[in-house]
Amino acid sequence: MEVVIVGGGASGLAAAIEASRRAHVTVLERCARVGRKLAVTGNGRCNLTNLDMGPERYHGRDPGFVRPALERFGVSETLDFFKNIGLVTVSEPSGRVYPHSDQAGSVVDVLRFAATERGVELRCGFEVRAVRRVKGGFEVRGDSEALFCQKLIVAAGGIAGTKAGGTGLGYELLSSLGHARTALRPSLVQLKTENDLPRKLRGVRADAGVELLFGGVTAAESRGEVQFADYGLTGPAIFEISRAACERPGGVVRLDLLRRVPREELIKMLARRRAGELTAENLLTGILHNKLGRCLVTELGYSLTEPISHFTDGDLARVADAVKGLALPVTGDLGMEGAQVTAGGMRTEEFDPATLESRLVPGLYACGEVLDVDGDCGGYNLQWAWSSGRLAGTLGGMR
Repeated sequence: MEVVIVGGGASGLAAAIEASRRAHVTVLERCARVGRKLAVTGNGRCNLTNLDMGPERYHGRDPGFVRPALERFGVSETLDFFKNIGLVTVSEPSGRVYPHSDQAGSVVDVLRFAATERGVELRCGFEVRAVRRVKGGFEVRGDSEALFCQKLIVAAGGIAGTKAGGTGLGYELLSSLGHARTALRPSLVQLKTENDLPRKLRGVRADAGVELLFGGVTAAESRGEVQFADYGLTGPAIFEISRAACERPGGVVRLDLLRRVPREELIKMLARRRAGELTAENLLTGILHNKLGRCLVTELGYSLTEPISHFTDGDLARVADAVKGLALPVTGDLGMEGAQVTAGGMRTEEFDPATLESRLVPGLYACGEVLDVDGDCGGYNLQWAWSSGRLAGTLGGMR
């Protein structure tokens, strides 16, 4: 039995290792090495999965589509899988799981070692140009040769992260075989905002409560690290709300920059400062990052040299409101180039969720980001890659 897998990323390598139990497997990867996109995920740390796992963490036209894959190859099975191929992992209080080495390259290496040890042929630099059904299977054509296989797994990923190798190849190949896809948009992406404050605060990080509002109504919320940038906002807490922000224009991000301290308690803290001889430059010292505190004060129109003793109760309330509810209108996002994940993809109703085999083309499978499945920030998209890749790699039980 010959199996060809198009795509040597996370789901493709997981599928290859699983399928090698049942067949001879060839992985075709267009880049010079496998796992290129995986090697840069999580700022190079690779958030493998999350201990707080469930179908509610996933999105698409049919979020329940992920359930069979997650039930068969869930978090515990994934951790056992990586342990068995030589990766030591650690979990954080948040539930996020990382390689102990703190290097995404370690994950790529153990997957590559496991695949080659099991006889998987990894062919890098192979640009798939077309696939077509032929008698007994499929013909996969490159620039100068064609391969035959009885079963074909498309694991070519999504279009997000173009610099790291994201392309629309998977969509094109599956469309050529009769499948349809939904609209595509970026997810887990940086947001552009109005106001020159983020530009002044470039590189500053803050632990914040984050809300995305449309017309004053909360559409999404998160908490955690936010980073200011020239264009606006980034960081894990921003990624978590970005999917909703990309769905329609007109959103406003509201940041609670002191989420663990109630507003009234903050006002009391500021009032105690008023009793001293400090200037406004130090009003928020010890409360926020110094640069962030000074910028908020000047953004409200106060001089940094003004004595805090001159601040009225109303002034302190204004400062507290800015700390607890800094509002930044969203003007856009950094698009597919900046996105970590693609929202949308091949229509899941055209694939059997119990096997990931096409309902239209027997012997054809799809897994990973190429399908209309995207997860929250925090290891959920990689868990889908491992779960769906291994499920596709079972080849429907070789029936």
